[in-house]
Amino acid sequence: MDALDRVVKPKMKTAKRFLEKREPKLNENIKNAMLIKGGNANVTVTQVLKDVCALKKPYGVLYKKKNITRPFEDQTSLEFFSNKSDCSFFMFGSCNKKQPVIGRMYDYQVLDVIELGIENFVSLKYIKNSKCPEGTKPMLIFTGDDFNVTEDYRRLKSLLVDLRPHVYSALHCTEWEDYFRSYKLLLKKSGCRTPQIELEEMGPSLDLVLRRTHLASDDFYKLSMKMPKPPKPKKKKTIFNDTFGTTCGRIQTKLQTRKMKGLKKRPAERITEDQEKKSKRI
Repeated sequence: MDALDRVVKPKMKTAKRFLEKREPKLNENIKNAMLIKGGNANVTVTQVLKDVCALKKPYGVLYKKKNITRPFEDQTSLEFFSNKSDCSFFMFGSCNKKQPVIGRMYDYQVLDVIELGIENFVSLKYIKNSKCPEGTKPMLIFTGDDFNVTEDYRRLKSLLVDLRPHVYSALHCTEWEDYFRSYKLLLKKSGCRTPQIELEEMGPSLDLVLRRTHLASDDFYKLSMKMPKPPKPKKKKTIFNDTFGTTCGRIQTKLQTRKMKGLKKRPAERITEDQEKKSKRI
C-alpha cells in the first residue's frame, strides 16, 4: 500500500478549509518569517533581527530565547519551529563574527540556506526620519550582473523577494559587496502634472558579504516552484462578446415574481379588467 493510500481524508469542514489554505495557490499569501537568536549572538546580530522583525511586522515572529542550533549541519530544529509557528522564511543570528543566516522552507523542509557577513550596520533607531506605515507595498531594486549570472546570487535575489518587507526598499549590489538600503518614497510638488520623486532613508542600513550557501537540488527546487492549474472561468448566460471583442449583456425584461397574497388582485380590479377585455372584443 502506498503512502497516499494510507492518508485519511478530513471529514470535518474546518479541517478541509485548513488544508485548502495550505495548498499551493496562484496568488500566494504573504509569507511569515521567524527570527531566531543563536546561543552566542552579539549585540549587532540581535539588533539586526529586531529591525527585520520591525520591517516584517505583523508577519514576523521573534524568538527572544537563545537557541543552540547549526543550520548548515542539523536542520531538524528549524523544521520543527517552522511547523510550530507556520513560517516559511527564517533568519538565524549567531556567532560573534556577525554572520546571520537566512533561508526559506518548502513544505516545512529547508530549501535554501545562505550565510551573510555584516560589515557595517546602522539600526532603525539611529535614523530619525519618518517611517512607512504597516501594509505598504514594497518596491525592490536589484542592480548588478551577479543577480542574473551567478546561481548563488540568483537564489539570494529570489530569497529576498520572498522576504518582501512592507516598506519601500532598495538593494544595491556590486561584484565585491552588497548594500541593503531602505528608503521612503516622497512625492512632492513640481509645478506640473508629474510629481517630483525624492528618496528619504529610513533604515536599516546594511553592508553584507555573501559567504556560505547550501542550495536545494534542482528537482526539489522545481517542485517548490510548481504552480497549480488555474480554474476554468464560469460562463455567464447573459454576458457575451461580439465580433469586435466588446463585452455585451442582455437585460431581462420580464421577471418572474413569487405568487404572494399581497400581490393578488382585488375583486373590484378583476371586474374592471373583465369589462375592459369584453369591450375590446366587441
